[in-house]
Amino acid sequence: MRRWRGAGRWLIRAAFPLLFVLAGADLADRLLPSPLPDPWPMVCSARMVDGRGRTLRLFTTADGYWRLPARVTGPDAVDPDFIRMLLACEDKRFRSHPGVDPLALVRAGWQWLTSGHVVSGGSTITMQVARLLHPRPRTLSAKLVEMVQALRLERRLDKDQILALYLTLAPYGGNIQGVEAACRLYFGISAAYLSPSRAALLLSLPQAPEQRRPDRWPQRAIAARNRVLARLTRLGLLTPDQARLARSRPVAGQRQPVPFLAPHLGEALHRAHPDRELLKTFLDRDLQVAVERIARRAW
Repeated sequence: MRRWRGAGRWLIRAAFPLLFVLAGADLADRLLPSPLPDPWPMVCSARMVDGRGRTLRLFTTADGYWRLPARVTGPDAVDPDFIRMLLACEDKRFRSHPGVDPLALVRAGWQWLTSGHVVSGGSTITMQVARLLHPRPRTLSAKLVEMVQALRLERRLDKDQILALYLTLAPYGGNIQGVEAACRLYFGISAAYLSPSRAALLLSLPQAPEQRRPDRWPQRAIAARNRVLARLTRLGLLTPDQARLARSRPVAGQRQPVPFLAPHLGEALHRAHPDRELLKTFLDRDLQVAVERIARRAW
C-alpha cells in the first residue's frame, strides 16, 4: 500500500509540469497568428465556364500563379493512385501522426550523423504545407518553427484538408502551383486520372521544381521521373512491367495552351467580380470554338 501511495505522489508531481506545458502550448496557440493562409479559404485562379461547366478561360492569381484547387474526395478528386504514391514516398504515417513524425525525424538525424550529409529531411506533409504557406530559409530554427506550425495546422484542419492544401500549393516550376494546374499546363488533362509515367514525374518535381522543369530540362525531368519509378517499384506500388512501360514514355517538352475562349467576356466578368473564382456563363464551349474559328478565317 505504501508503495502505491508513493507512486501516486510521484505521478501527481509529474503531472503538474506536464499540465503547465500543455496549458502554455494552448495559450501560445491562441496568441500566435493563425497558421492558415490569409485569406482563408485560399485564393485560387479564376475560371470562366460555359453552361455545362466546361472551362472557357483561366486567369492567374493576383500574385501571378496558375493555382487550381485540388480535391482529395469527390467527383473532381486527384487520382487516388497518385495520392497513395505521394504518401508512400513523402509521408507514409501521414494519417496517424499529429503533424510531426518522431520516427522520421530520428531516422533523418541518424542518416545525417552516419553519412555526414542530409539524406532525408524528416518533414511530414503537414510540415511541408507550413513551409509552403510561410516560406523560410532552410535552417534548423526554421525547421522547428515548421514543426510548431504543423502541430497547429493539425488542430484546425482534418487530414484531407491538409492533403488538399499540399496538392494545391506544391511547386511544379515557374508560376505553376498545385497538381491540378501542373496537369493542365504540362499534360492538358485534369488530375483525376494519371498514368504511372505522369504520376512519377509529378512526384519528382516539387523537390527541385526549377531544375527539373520538363519544358526546360526534359532530360533532368526524365532522370528524376525514372528514379521515382524505381522507388515505386521497390515499394510494391508498380510492377516491373508497369515501370518499364512508364520509363519508355516521353515527358512534356512544352507547356500546353491555357483555355482562352471568349476573352473579352472573360475580362469583363473578371473585372466585375475580381474575388470570384468561378465565373459562370450561358455560352456553349463547342459553339464558341466554332464561332471563333470562323471569325479567324474571316479576319
